[in-house]
Amino acid sequence: MSALSTVAVHVEAASDASPERLFEVLTDWPRHAEWMPFTRAEGGHEAGAPLEAWTGAGPFGFLDTMVITDWRPGRRVAVRHTGRVVRGEAWFEIFPLGPGARIVWAERVDLPLGVLGRAGWLAAGPVVRAFMGVGLRRLCRLAGTAG
Repeated sequence: MSALSTVAVHVEAASDASPERLFEVLTDWPRHAEWMPFTRAEGGHEAGAPLEAWTGAGPFGFLDTMVITDWRPGRRVAVRHTGRVVRGEAWFEIFPLGPGARIVWAERVDLPLGVLGRAGWLAAGPVVRAFMGVGLRRLCRLAGTAG
């Protein structure tokens, strides 16, 4: 049995898009690659539905399988990561902000390999957070300009 360690990371961004529009673009899974670097996705649109994302470049990467655990249009979508590489939970929460919205993306991920996994996160964590931030800012721009 390998010891698991849980890490949490979150990013947030503001958009001039309405919460409903931001949610619409966020959950248009085939458009995921337009805003999240190195990731494409497909899946359902309700709690209990499956969701899959391929993260990587070309043939190098991994499949992130998920189940949608919470679906509140214009407000929140949450998933449970069920794959071999990524396990844990993630959610996007959208808050009205003037005429636009603020979106928060949070991940709580179980790291395998005990101390080794934790040490690896010291290097990978800042990179993961940076990519999440880039993706969220792109999503906000895309939702605001695609309007």
